[in-house]
Formats: sequence, C-alpha cells, structure tokens
Amino acid sequence: MSEEADETEETETTGLQDGDFVRIAYTARTTEGGQLVDTTDEEVAEEEGVADQGEFEPRVIALGEQHLFPTVEEDIVGKEAGDSGSVTVSAENAFGEYDESEVRTVSADKIPEDSMRPGAQVQIDGDQGYLETIVGGRARVDFNHPLAGESVEYEYELLEEVEDTLEQAEGLFSMFLDVDLEMRLEEEEVEETTVEEPDDEDGEPETVTETVEKTTLYIESTPQLAMNQQWMFQKQQIGQQVIDQTGIDRIIIEEVIDGSGMGMGGMMGGMGGMGGGAEGADIEEALEDADIDADELAAEIEE
Repeated sequence: MSEEADETEETETTGLQDGDFVRIAYTARTTEGGQLVDTTDEEVAEEEGVADQGEFEPRVIALGEQHLFPTVEEDIVGKEAGDSGSVTVSAENAFGEYDESEVRTVSADKIPEDSMRPGAQVQIDGDQGYLETIVGGRARVDFNHPLAGESVEYEYELLEEVEDTLEQAEGLFSMFLDVDLEMRLEEEEVEETTVEEPDDEDGEPETVTETVEKTTLYIESTPQLAMNQQWMFQKQQIGQQVIDQTGIDRIIIEEVIDGSGMGMGGMMGGMGGMGGGAEGADIEEALEDADIDADELAAEIEE
C-alpha cells in the first residue's frame, strides 16, 4: 500500500467514530424564528421559561445510534473532545416537511370536552394532532408534528469522550427514562448451562455447565422506576439497547427492603399523610408520574 493510501486511511478513522460515547452540550433552535427545540443548558431553559420541564445538563450519547438527528451525529464524527460545531438539520431530516393532507376534518364527537379549544392536543383513532377549529359538528385537526416544515440549527460542544462503562450505562438510562437511578457494575463468575449438539446423527445432545465471567449492571429499583410507564412497557428493549451498546452482559433490577417500615401500612400512611416522610413523598411523586390517583388506589386496597 502506498504512503498516500496509508495517510488517507488514517484520516478517515481519526477522531470520534460511530459506537463511541461522548458527553455533549447543545442548544437547538428553529432556523426561522429561533424557537427553542431542545437544550442541555439550564440558563437557556430558564430564559425560555421551560426550566420546570425536566433536568437540563450535558448528555451522554452513543454516536451512530440516532440519539440525536443523524445529520448532527454525522457532523460530530471525526471531531475530538473539546471541539464545538454548528449544523443545520433540514426540515425533511428533522420533523418532516409540512403535509397539507395531514390536516383533516373529523366529527366533533371525537374531541373530548376539555380539549375543545384551538391548539389543544388531541388523539383521534390512535393519531395525535392539534385542534385548529371546531364549528358545529365538525372539527379540523392538524396531524403534522408542531415543528413540521422547520429546519433546526444545532450549536454543540463535545465535552469529553466517555469510556467508563458505568457512565455509559447511566447516560443511556437517563436519556431513555429521565429517572435518577442508583446503579453499580460488578465482574462476577456465573455458572452457565448450554446444550451442545452431537457431532454425529446417532449422538445425544450434551448439557454442559461452565463458569464464565459476566459483567453485571445492578440497578436499585425505586417507586419512580417501577411506575415509569416507558419502563413498564419497554424494559426489555431498553435493557437490550444498553447491553448492545455498552458490552454489559446482563442487568439485574434489585428491590431493596431497608427495614424503614415501608410495608403496606407505611405506604398507606405516606399516602394519607400527604408527604408523611421521605418515603411517602417518593411514592406520591411516583404515582403522579404514572398518572395514578393515590386516594383511589388506597380505597381499592382497603376494599
């Protein structure tokens, strides 16, 4: 191979690549109007009046996994930690072009009474849209994404490459669930049983048990995690993504009973007392996140 070819190959693989984890700070706005789309900057969130809508801090992403728009990730590939950049994502590659055919007229009977106002978010036959007008028995609903037709500009800074497996897992879970979790990694020897097929047709399958090294991620279960709807319905997919992207072998969710009296009586006391102790407050917050009425749940249990 020529010296020029060697230099070309080296250039192509320099810097961050797909599969690498990076901690990134960014702010994204529409190119026309400067409407805030997303940010990791708490000051920006406060200025825009959205600071109460979640935690705003740099995020850990895995490149090539579409944790950000592919256009943004492609712009990052090849850069180094400490670099910054700006990239515009076209409307087509962001939230899609605006489609007039997605503005449809439906029967007003399908609109909930508490949503009969322009701009209200509604769900019709499984599709989510926004009510434009309602006249008589007919309602006009826009099923386009609110930012359809808008290109988006990302300003970003690559803070550091994240190579620690636990930090990678923490970053992914934070992105998927937005729940604070206590977790740890342990290297363990685990007995694993497999069935080996015989070498010839007349042979019998053989069961083999051997001790293997496993990297295990332990996660402490909390009311917020147990009642998180995304975790309820997608725990297998989320767990598999974390395993695939980090190289962790398995994930174990630990339920902790710490002797603090949080049996059913303690749970009910926390609910009835409206914040009677830290445990009660945690459960109330988790129930609210899961859209469960604490009083109704208490009544059902008492019955």
